[in-house]
Amino acid sequence: MKKKIIDLFCGCGGLSLGFEMAGFEVSYAIDMWQKAVETYNHNHEEKVAECVDIHSLTDEQISALNQNNEIVGVIGGPPCQGFSKVGTRDVNDSRNHLYLEYYRVVKLVRPEFFVIENVSGLLTLSKGLFRDDIVTRFGELGYEVSFKEVVASDYGVPQNRHRVFFVGMKNHKYQFPNKLEKVITSKEAISDLMPLTVDDGMDDEHGYATDPQNDYQKKMRGKQTVVKNHQITVHTQQTIDIISMVPDGGTIYDLPDEYWNVRKYRKGFERMPSFKPCHTVDTGHRNYFHYSENRIPTARENARLQSFPDWYEFLGTKTDQYKEIGNAVPPMLAYHIAIAIMEQLPKED
Repeated sequence: MKKKIIDLFCGCGGLSLGFEMAGFEVSYAIDMWQKAVETYNHNHEEKVAECVDIHSLTDEQISALNQNNEIVGVIGGPPCQGFSKVGTRDVNDSRNHLYLEYYRVVKLVRPEFFVIENVSGLLTLSKGLFRDDIVTRFGELGYEVSFKEVVASDYGVPQNRHRVFFVGMKNHKYQFPNKLEKVITSKEAISDLMPLTVDDGMDDEHGYATDPQNDYQKKMRGKQTVVKNHQITVHTQQTIDIISMVPDGGTIYDLPDEYWNVRKYRKGFERMPSFKPCHTVDTGHRNYFHYSENRIPTARENARLQSFPDWYEFLGTKTDQYKEIGNAVPPMLAYHIAIAIMEQLPKED
């Protein structure tokens, strides 16, 4: 029997997928965004995700989730906006309600472990107030809490995404997994996906451009023969002309002043490097371009850079798809966190 977990703030399912790859079973998941929940359920035979406000869950309902003592873990990434104001010292700030709701679930369910994922800045935010509160608050429930800033590219994800993970386990301290030696580049991640033009770039499905070129592409493709969510964004000719002059891994600042002087921010018009992992996949990538094609990445290319397998289909508008993918935890990163937890859990008799 698989070990069962609950995913709070599940989004489209990146964290869940990584834990499922490691052998866990998600028995319940919730998120506030209906589109993300629809994508989550679309990719699961068991439709366990609900669009629910966590505040609406009563203590009785939460306790009932573990009435048979089968839940071994609670995972999720609760927002913690209330700690962003300089000088804040009140951990009961109303903007931290989602974090406190996550704590409420853990307190009532009492799993063997919990995992909190969030932006790495939370380690130093308000002079470490949030970090220290997690260690203390969950420590009082009997958990030993480990935390670490990790980079997704160290764990098989072709992306330099920095995130912090807090892992609490009963009776012993979690040991984070060792980094992998192999780093996956942007080109290694997506080079087998079909090049697109205005003529075919809006088609619902595509084939593959080549056979798999490496192990990463084999893993992402599995048994798939068609590619979905691979639709281009149509740019103006002026934008295309400017993009075409930006070198592989370069920025608009590699061009003459007249092309970039109107853009005062560093991230304006940047091309992903083919020869190393890409930058953090965000919810739009409006100014971050394909390493060789003169356009922003498609949703499927972003999904590949996030380590979502090709069978995982994203629903909603193209804007919805970008947001679902950009907000997700890379499944491959989640897998390595999860497999280490699985190995460190008490062995069943």
